Amino acid sequence: MRLRSWNALALAALLSMGSAACGGKQGDSKLPTGTRVDTPSTGGPGAVYSPTGQQYAVTDAPSSGEAATNRPRMNAQAQAAYQAGMSAFQGGDLAGAKQQFIQATQADAKAYQAFYSLGVVRERLGEVSGAQSSYQKAVSIVPDYEPAIVAYAVLAARSGKTTEAESFLNSKMAKMPKSAAVPAALAEVKSIQGDSGEAQKYAKEALKRNPDYRPAMIVIARDHYRRRRLDLALYSLQAILDGFGDENPARDKDNAEARLLRALIYKEQGNRKGAMEDFERAMKTRPDLVEARVHLASYHLEGGNATNAVQLLEGALKYDNDHVLARLNLGDAYRLLGKAAEAKKELEWVASKDPQLAEVHYNLGLLYLFSSSVPGVSESQAVDRAIDEFEKYKKMKPRAKAGEKDDTDELIPRAKTKKAIIDPKAAENPKAASGGTATGSMPDSGGKK
Repeated sequence: MRLRSWNALALAALLSMGSAACGGKQGDSKLPTGTRVDTPSTGGPGAVYSPTGQQYAVTDAPSSGEAATNRPRMNAQAQAAYQAGMSAFQGGDLAGAKQQFIQATQADAKAYQAFYSLGVVRERLGEVSGAQSSYQKAVSIVPDYEPAIVAYAVLAARSGKTTEAESFLNSKMAKMPKSAAVPAALAEVKSIQGDSGEAQKYAKEALKRNPDYRPAMIVIARDHYRRRRLDLALYSLQAILDGFGDENPARDKDNAEARLLRALIYKEQGNRKGAMEDFERAMKTRPDLVEARVHLASYHLEGGNATNAVQLLEGALKYDNDHVLARLNLGDAYRLLGKAAEAKKELEWVASKDPQLAEVHYNLGLLYLFSSSVPGVSESQAVDRAIDEFEKYKKMKPRAKAGEKDDTDELIPRAKTKKAIIDPKAAENPKAASGGTATGSMPDSGGKK
């Protein structure tokens, strides 16, 4: 019997424009931005997801192509703390990075890059108000600092304050007529609002100002994806990643954000090979890119490679500790590796975080039914809990068609049979309380195959 794999949930993890990226020095090489998705229960094709923090470094060079002016340099003490913060971020130590960036801002009140990077880390840690304050401080020091402008606006839009984000960007548009970043950010806000026409218009305005501005190209592709125009999205991504022959070469073949978006489309279309290749390449460029890790891990779980999946998911949680799908799948991967205590901890966290997520009850049912032992419960109690979890799942996840069966129609009778073997009296009288640990047990199937 093949048990349902919720590791391969068909979730369209739509991207948003990078709202934040740990800042770099002027002249740093530009890296594409990254994203996260919300919980599986809120997802679905065409849904709008938004990011919480991004990458190791971004260029400080203005998108207009002109030289930056009137930007204060960090003093030596602040610079040392800032670099230590960047190193901590690269290692997935967000708490350490936050502390170092705070020290940098305390050492130099005009360290705008440190304020910006502090905003990135706070956003990743779910400290929305603190992130907004940090972005605002960076902009107050350098009013045309585009990374912080974009980060503040997209975070506002992601938080449901699209009108505020639009007003803020329009004020910057008037003051920064040559900026490509500002109209590209406005395009993203419009796309989040669901106004595709305006989103495409502003993205094209950004490219008019800077024909090689990659984030605007990504916004165009992402907006097509959100509106389910997958062919147009793929065409836009081909221009970025592959090009169209010698006369029109790839604009940015290593763009991790474009790779991730194309991988999501390939996954939706059933192109496993293409999706895995793009997820892997995105992750190599951006090890902190959570969604590439989570979706790649789902493929490894489908293939029975729980060990690789655990490595990917544990790495993802360093950058987004509250990622529900990552924890859901990590719990299942631990179960497959026989780590029942660790699996129970992860799955119970998910059930507490999102009580309406049906899949966590399915996975808990598998844990209680097939694990040789689960801490804190007897074998008989574990079977009772398995049945209870499967029943919860059935109530929360209605069948697609009347009369259609799912795995639980086989799993629940299987659990009841196991109950009868280990505790015959309780099986005869279901209302009787289950007692201590029994000696017999039904052979473990190994769970999902």
